[in-house]
Amino acid sequence: MKDAMRRMTLVVPVLAATALAHPAAAQQPGTARPQQVLAQVVSGMPTSAQQEVRVLTAVFEPGDRTVFHTHRSPVTVYVLEGAFTLEIEGREPVTVRAGEAMVEPPNARMTGFNRSATERTRVVIFYVSEPGTPFLDPVTTP
Repeated sequence: MKDAMRRMTLVVPVLAATALAHPAAAQQPGTARPQQVLAQVVSGMPTSAQQEVRVLTAVFEPGDRTVFHTHRSPVTVYVLEGAFTLEIEGREPVTVRAGEAMVEPPNARMTGFNRSATERTRVVIFYVSEPGTPFLDPVTTP
């Protein structure tokens, strides 16, 4: 499983880069064309020579939530099914629905929710960081 994840983290960026670098190839009949869902400039990115790309999935049953946490690098969340609400300390809650994406900023204290009482939420999470960096850091409230 670990080897499969490593292969996937290498293959996904290569496929995306190939399609974007050769737009004519992506426009031939019968071929898939990438659709940009989100483009956002972020600050606070690590500056090391190597970066680890991780793609994760999560399922939130009705009423589920994440722990109160921070991320050391920006996290991109793409919603496959349902709706995902993110509450970042000091900001208004943001809800993204199926087919939408959002960027969670680094070093912000937050909790993610499935606010639905009946529908589950499925997300794909993209995380680029220095190798070995924890995905999240739990925050204890005083």
